[in-house]
Amino acid sequence: MKIIARFLLTLLAASAAKKRFRANNYIQIALYGCMFNTVQRAYNVLEYADADGDSVVEDLERTGVDAEITTLSSEAGSTDFVEILVPGCDSEAPTLGVVGRLGGVGARPDEIGMVSDADGAIVALGSAFKLAEMFERGDRLPGDVRIATHVCPDAPTIPHDPVPFMSNPIDMATMVQHEVHEEMDAILSVDTTKGNRVHCERGFAISPTVKAGWILKPSETLLDVQERVTGEPPSTLTVTPQDITPYGNEIHHINSIFQPTTVTDVPVVGVATTSVTPVSGSGTGANYVPDLVEAASFVVETAKDFTRGRASFYDEAEFDRLQTLYGSMEHLQTSGSPAANHHTR
Repeated sequence: MKIIARFLLTLLAASAAKKRFRANNYIQIALYGCMFNTVQRAYNVLEYADADGDSVVEDLERTGVDAEITTLSSEAGSTDFVEILVPGCDSEAPTLGVVGRLGGVGARPDEIGMVSDADGAIVALGSAFKLAEMFERGDRLPGDVRIATHVCPDAPTIPHDPVPFMSNPIDMATMVQHEVHEEMDAILSVDTTKGNRVHCERGFAISPTVKAGWILKPSETLLDVQERVTGEPPSTLTVTPQDITPYGNEIHHINSIFQPTTVTDVPVVGVATTSVTPVSGSGTGANYVPDLVEAASFVVETAKDFTRGRASFYDEAEFDRLQTLYGSMEHLQTSGSPAANHHTR
């Protein structure tokens, strides 16, 4: 019986490896992972029906890390924009920006509880809580890390193919202006990217680097970080030129993960939480904690490597060569031709 049982276990293990099913890894992360507690803290802060920026600030008070709240309002509602600064110890070191992109953490009253779209905020805040914890314990990075996201428990939804998107009471142009700080030297943009049939894999994926309208090759050093935190081969996100254009141009976008690229020339890499089948941004029960833990671990490890000069987002010499050969692509950061904008379909 023992031999038969061992044989069956071997077959199951081989099948799991073939399918890249990482249940054992997930259990280990959930029980022992260093990021689990801080991701859980972020989830707990955001899951209230009346969640707001004050809850985030209160959770950071004892760490010595500063956080600022700006309430943005419109006729459609309001949201609390939160900016957190984890200071570095070397003023000459580069600053990493982390943007938690989303429409809202909730879609009340239409939906009850946390929505799938909350992943960006959960990962950004989970990373912030971990970096603040490190700061408090004496593990201080050379460079600053600036984390920006917003807290909206009752965001509206909008139609989108193949599944509905979460919207926001504030227009996208205003949001990204608040998310991107001029002192950021590179940006990780974290966003739920489950509402598509382009990336059909559970976990998190990183995108090629986007800079000044150019879609560059994926960063080798960031792929190294992804391999390190997952123990798996890299997973990369497909990006098209239309995905990096500003919202409002009547062009289909995979989602808003690349909207920060429309207001800055610094390199931006998307960190996308993904699924095998399309999941609506307004769907509840779809915040896959093991994936969030891995994504937050990637953000923290990238912060360590980037601020120490061990990771780069792009090859500067190659980018300059592209510019020399083919010119600027900055027009993709704009709304396009004024004449075309008058066209109605």
